[in-house]
Amino acid sequence: MQVKELLNQKGSDVYSVAPNETVFIAISKMAELNIGALLVMEHGNLLGIVSERDYRNKVILKGRTSKETEVHEIMTDEVIRVEPTDTLNLCMQLMTEKKIRHLPVVNQGKVVGVISIGDVVKTIIARQKSEIDTLRDYIGGGYPA
Repeated sequence: MQVKELLNQKGSDVYSVAPNETVFIAISKMAELNIGALLVMEHGNLLGIVSERDYRNKVILKGRTSKETEVHEIMTDEVIRVEPTDTLNLCMQLMTEKKIRHLPVVNQGKVVGVISIGDVVKTIIARQKSEIDTLRDYIGGGYPA
């Protein structure tokens, strides 16, 4: 299955924050949306990603304050991304190897969506369940000869 198929199912909403916003605003937005990361964008360009992990490691554990620290100070600027034609298996591999939970989906330089590890796992499990059900039907004689 390709990333574009997953985006068609789940939607392609992109939630972002500007690099000069405070971390407090970013964390508040994540809480409001019940998500674990935001893209950091300016004028439509992807500059980075900021996650709950960045907040924990670069604000809380460093004794900084979220109301005085700007997002660009803690964001991850080397963003691993995928394209709509990439497979979910590649996404799972990247997320596992790089220990990340979110992947921006970029098509011709433009962000067209974001997928999470939860999205990928849920989709893979649903697909496997469907295949198992189909095989059970076939073995049990559910298909005409």
